[in-house]
Amino acid sequence: MRKMSILSLVFLLLPLAAFKSLPSSTSSLDTTYIVKVDASTREERTDISSLGVSIEEVYDTHIVGTCRPAQLADLKAKGFAFESFSLPAFLLDFPPGDGDFHNLNELNSEMSTLAQTYSHIATLSSIGKSIEGRDLWMMRISGPQTTGGEKPGIIFLGTHHAREHLSTEVPFFLIKHLLENYGKDEKITRFINEREIWIIPLVNPDGTDYDITDKPYKWWRKNRQGKGANEVYGVDLNRNYGYKWGGAGAGTDPSSETYRGPSAFSEPETQAVKTFIESHPNITTLLSYHTFSELILYPWGYTYDSIEDQRALKVHEAMAQSMGRMTGYRPQQSSDLYITSGDTTDWSFGEHKIFSFTFELYPASVWDGGFYPPASVIQNVVKNNIPPALYLIDYADNPYRVITTVQPRDFLTVSDVWPPKAR
Repeated sequence: MRKMSILSLVFLLLPLAAFKSLPSSTSSLDTTYIVKVDASTREERTDISSLGVSIEEVYDTHIVGTCRPAQLADLKAKGFAFESFSLPAFLLDFPPGDGDFHNLNELNSEMSTLAQTYSHIATLSSIGKSIEGRDLWMMRISGPQTTGGEKPGIIFLGTHHAREHLSTEVPFFLIKHLLENYGKDEKITRFINEREIWIIPLVNPDGTDYDITDKPYKWWRKNRQGKGANEVYGVDLNRNYGYKWGGAGAGTDPSSETYRGPSAFSEPETQAVKTFIESHPNITTLLSYHTFSELILYPWGYTYDSIEDQRALKVHEAMAQSMGRMTGYRPQQSSDLYITSGDTTDWSFGEHKIFSFTFELYPASVWDGGFYPPASVIQNVVKNNIPPALYLIDYADNPYRVITTVQPRDFLTVSDVWPPKAR
């Protein structure tokens, strides 16, 4: 059982009068509620997730999550014992000093500058448009005078879920680390010369922009699909991928936090990722960044069963365990938490046999900042996550090396890689 979070603490400290089984009739459809639901098994957690509740923390006897009024009614109808209250404003703001997080303009400007400064190894391009017409920017990093598809490829994806702002910062600073150390660090120089590396820091620009437009921040998760005043809308992009889409662990109500969309790949953002990956068959490895919980997850998410291919399963397990030692994050199969369907990594592995991982970044709980940690943690989280990124880049030529060599190459530890040695 994880340490107590601020959400769980709130349930203990607020008076009982603050809790209610259902919102009042005057509650807005887009009101966000914190909910604590009794659940002690992964099957119960899957049922809760399937109703459209976004599960944020898992404990031995209950979960703590977020949802909208419609999901509270569904929980009651299904007989779940729960407590809920409207999300208080003090949980919605970034902590003071949040200016080091990148907004869209800052992110795009800095990526453009990096592409110009390191044009011999970096190329910035758009893989498509969001629902509101924003570019989905991707940085290609590879040795000079190479064309696409000549070398083994790896892709990093950030921020499918709008409120997970730290999952933009980690891939962005990975770009900076790779580019700034090319020609200075022997290992990084070799990796860039021998690999084709793609990094998309922000898959969901519309939702991210909406989440930070006004204060208090909105805890917005989905994209911005849909129209209408007082209408809760948006699609959970990480439930919209095509492999086993439409199964358990995804909401069917457009108001739900985990709404899967009307069909697989219904959203332009997931369509763009799909088209890009399918047009680059040299991609062997994928890492999708999320927050929070400090976990390293691998397929399957749609079933409790393990990956059928035992060699591929061993690769995922060995890589996850090695990266867990580097970060202190816990490695496990996704569905050990609860089932999710339409997930990015299920699709990339299930359809294309790409070795695929989801990182749930710092913090471990909302007690330490949840979706809105202070900007002061950014660099420490980045430093903690550089080693596993380099590890995956190293093995992208042949991920099966982790089980065919005598010992996995664990030279990429935090102390080895960070801080870089003075030159």
